Amino acid sequence: MHKKRVRNRIIWTLVAVLIVVAGWFSFGPTSSAKPDDKQIVVGVVSQTKEDAAIWKSVAEDAKEEYGINIKIKNFTDYNQPNKALANGDIDLNAFQHYAFLKAWNKANKGDLVAVGKTYIAPIRLYSKKYSSIKEIPDGATIAIPNDASNESRALYLLKNAGLIKLKDGNTLATIADITSNPKHLKIKEVSADQTARVLEDVDASVVNNTYARPAKLTDKETIYVEPINKDSEQWINILVAAKANKNKKIYKELVKAYQTEKTKKLIKKYYGSTEVSAWDTK
Repeated sequence: MHKKRVRNRIIWTLVAVLIVVAGWFSFGPTSSAKPDDKQIVVGVVSQTKEDAAIWKSVAEDAKEEYGINIKIKNFTDYNQPNKALANGDIDLNAFQHYAFLKAWNKANKGDLVAVGKTYIAPIRLYSKKYSSIKEIPDGATIAIPNDASNESRALYLLKNAGLIKLKDGNTLATIADITSNPKHLKIKEVSADQTARVLEDVDASVVNNTYARPAKLTDKETIYVEPINKDSEQWINILVAAKANKNKKIYKELVKAYQTEKTKKLIKKYYGSTEVSAWDTK
């Protein structure tokens, strides 16, 4: 009888232990589970199907070569990704150029930094009256965007086209910085979204890609394309990280996964000459 009582006690003790163990795994703390430290969340803005295809390719290479899992977080406007990065909600973002980042850091007392170049979307000088820069006549009217960033970019384009000269050292140039205008051009400042619409009324107009595509402007109306050089470097798009994390090995590996010949070919496939890979340009 005594042995039976001892055996029952052992059985019930084992049952109790099993219940506790099962409860622990079902409801207990999960902090011991290792997070995926090879995942990177990248913020983008209004991702197109073409952008998605490029990032899918990059993600596949990053996974295969470095074991990195890339997750894309899509934002709806340009004010969100840098805030999310500064707050630690994402690891990197890929939507802006150097000039935008510099302006954002200054306005928000931020310390975000570029960790790799992606592409540049060259802006163009369009005309429905002339087929080359050489044909632009004396006294011609040229429209440019009137906001500070795009105005400067347009003026540097005109400078590189040989139509004007600008003061040295000004990151953001204005009409006041024109030092030479041999053709006596009349520079007409209009809202960026109007630069394509005024083409019928001016001799030429500098139009951003954002507005050139909807206006169905093509190579036929293009008389000059922004070159990739020192003047246009600030318009190169970049991968951005928090300053404290800029030297993380995993970020450098992602940059390598992006900056490949394969990615370059995909950019050309989907965007033609409207976007150009920029990491291997001088």
